[in-house]
Amino acid sequence: MSRVCELTGKKAMVGNNVSHAMNKTKRKFNANLVKKRFFIPEEDRWVTLKVCTSALKDINKKGISAVIKEAKAKGFLQK
Repeated sequence: MSRVCELTGKKAMVGNNVSHAMNKTKRKFNANLVKKRFFIPEEDRWVTLKVCTSALKDINKKGISAVIKEAKAKGFLQK
């Protein structure tokens, strides 16, 4: 499974490691992902999602149902 947030679509970015001598080598900045189980009361079931920590903050603020609804509208979640 790829390192992509299932709710926001965040994924790895590409950048450079820069040494003190200004030598540049390619590197990846991975998204801060966590595998987490959520209970959806409307469907009365548990779902496991791989989400970034910024999505966890959104879930705490808005609720899991609202965030899943937004993700489906944006096309990130197909379930």
